[in-house]
Amino acid sequence: MARLSRRNRKRLVSEINVVPYIDVMLVLLVIFMVTAPMLTPGVPIELPEASTEPLPVDADEEPLVISMNGQGQLFINIGGDGETAVSLGVIKDRVMKVLAAKPGTPVQLRGDQGLDYGTVMEVMSALQGVGVTSIGLVAETP
Repeated sequence: MARLSRRNRKRLVSEINVVPYIDVMLVLLVIFMVTAPMLTPGVPIELPEASTEPLPVDADEEPLVISMNGQGQLFINIGGDGETAVSLGVIKDRVMKVLAAKPGTPVQLRGDQGLDYGTVMEVMSALQGVGVTSIGLVAETP
């Protein structure tokens, strides 16, 4: 009789059930995948609207992006944190270094719609002076 009662006892399972943890991780993965494209790093700028089609971008080449906010401050996405204002001389130095390493690097200019034409032209002429042959102007689609 004693033997029978020992056999009928249930053994304790000493394993952790990981299925709920996997479910939580999959939900977090989906959340991050949905929100990641919505995050755009950089300085908040009101871009002008343009009704043209976007140009095709080569996925292998990261463009050199120069941003100008409403106060005319300049920002660059290479050689710094991208959120600290730099002078036009610093921009020219960094652009020259990038073009020396990769001559075909695309350059894009993001200018706030409140800027005057002369400020944007000053930056564009400075970029042409250091060897930039093509400058793309970034705009929002309406």
